[in-house]
Amino acid sequence: MSIDRVEEITDDSEGEPTAATAASVTAAVRYYSVAPGVRLNVRSGPSTSYGIVRVLSEGAKVPIFCQTPGQTISGPYGTTNIWDNIGDGDYISDAYVYTGADGYVAGRCG
Repeated sequence: MSIDRVEEITDDSEGEPTAATAASVTAAVRYYSVAPGVRLNVRSGPSTSYGIVRVLSEGAKVPIFCQTPGQTISGPYGTTNIWDNIGDGDYISDAYVYTGADGYVAGRCG
């Protein structure tokens, strides 16, 4: 990930900003496949006790922005307590996502 620094130029006489550069964040986002033949519930938190916010269609590919521990779930790719954040407030169990690893593949959420 690269982050350009935000710089503020101020007027010496009043101390008010006169110009600013925009910050840009560029990150390489990797997409992972959801288990074949699965329509996966996306929840508002890392547990089945959280509400369903949407359902992913079969063959979906998802970004993993961060991961967090939560309820332990068994699925096609094993048993895990890792939940993947795939969007703002959107979580799915890592047991249904092929990441190629048994542990964390992204940073911890929060």
